[in-house]
Amino acid sequence: MAGSPTEGPVELLVNAAAELDLDMLVLEEERAADWQLEVESADGVIRAHVMHEGRPMDLSAATGLYLRLTSPEVVGAPTDPLRDARHVSAVGLLASWADIAPLRVANRPTPMSSNGSKPYQAAVIRAAGFNVPETIVTSDPSEVLAFRRRHGRIVYKSISGIRSIVHELTGPRTDDLERVRALPTQFQRLLTGVNVRVHVVGRDVHACEVDSRTIDYRYSEGERGAEMVPADLPDAVRERCIMLAHHLDLPLAGIDLLRDEDDLWWCFEVNPSPAYNCFEEPTGLPIARSLATWLAGRDAA
Repeated sequence: MAGSPTEGPVELLVNAAAELDLDMLVLEEERAADWQLEVESADGVIRAHVMHEGRPMDLSAATGLYLRLTSPEVVGAPTDPLRDARHVSAVGLLASWADIAPLRVANRPTPMSSNGSKPYQAAVIRAAGFNVPETIVTSDPSEVLAFRRRHGRIVYKSISGIRSIVHELTGPRTDDLERVRALPTQFQRLLTGVNVRVHVVGRDVHACEVDSRTIDYRYSEGERGAEMVPADLPDAVRERCIMLAHHLDLPLAGIDLLRDEDDLWWCFEVNPSPAYNCFEEPTGLPIARSLATWLAGRDAA
């Protein structure tokens, strides 16, 4: 595993591995400058080694790798230019090896990049059989206003993988619409119903309903906040989630769904590096246990 041991998803996975009596090596991202990571290719075989507590460890002998790197940049304030350069190089080398490593990886960097283009991801979601809200990507304010007249209520969000807060286009936000001329933005018809967050791990599927008074439940405000309870998915929706994660080559995927008042299922996006602890802790869903099991190769491939 590579990441920060104090971060929620990493901490839960470490605990789950211990409960399952699995051996796990944690490469702390904060100490990447000290990894002494080497990748070599010989006779068509690519192997990776790292020094851990004074002993060389063959990473290629592992059954799986959980890659939870925050970024290729230096974690924390820059200190020493040489150490900073070693840090960036080590993180980049590990990520490059993870793309082709002969073991299970959650998730490989190249497939994760599909989240960098929401329009592209939406096309894959639609191909998997999910409904996708009517959408436009534009830098023309007049097109946005016409789109709102057509659908009544609309929301806007980033078209990239950079996190953005989903807002409805109303009031003062409409007054600021001229800003889209400098930045193409994604607008969608506002849907109402029950939000359902699904985590796919291999073929394990964990779903929970999310009750929130805000459009973007990640930023629920007030005393109540977002309430989550485990949920059962229809078999067809469950299989569609597995197929979608498979098409995106994401063994671990956080999928955002909505079930509307007509019992139609819609999909907004797929998170390739979900902070699943935010859903496991309030619901008890064993997401970390599924991930530890999958990484150990104990389930059906």
